[in-house]
Amino acid sequence: MIVYDLHCDHGHRFEGWFGSSSDFEEQQAGGLVTCPECGSESVGKAPMAPAVPAKGNARPAEQLSAVQGEAAPVSNMPMPAEVQKAMQVLAKAQEKALKNSTFVGEKFAEQSREMHYGERDEAPIHGQATLEEAKSLLDEGVPVAPLPFPVAPPDKLN
Repeated sequence: MIVYDLHCDHGHRFEGWFGSSSDFEEQQAGGLVTCPECGSESVGKAPMAPAVPAKGNARPAEQLSAVQGEAAPVSNMPMPAEVQKAMQVLAKAQEKALKNSTFVGEKFAEQSREMHYGERDEAPIHGQATLEEAKSLLDEGVPVAPLPFPVAPPDKLN
């Protein structure tokens, strides 16, 4: 099977599966390849990047961008400019909020709870909590919120 990224003359992109490249050409010549969105028969192959396997020691782009404080890609389509701008604003807000915050790692739930009950001085912290820990903190009235973007622990940064 060969998978082609296809596009019609109206700009719609879609995927087509064919037994061979000649199958695609025969079906296209017979008017059997049409856009599923608008029905156009004017369909061509979209430019495709070759499938080159990653090196075993390479990190996926999503992990690299998350570590570098960038939004990980969420689609194979270009992100609209207004969404890109909103993501940049969120990233800057998170960076500003974390500037004077201390990373406490897996002790986040414990230290948040101690601050809430007056067992330690309040200070801005961020760290890791399981879903159950976060729900428990919220049930107790401890003010916590998830960060919009993942944060790499300081010892994992270059």
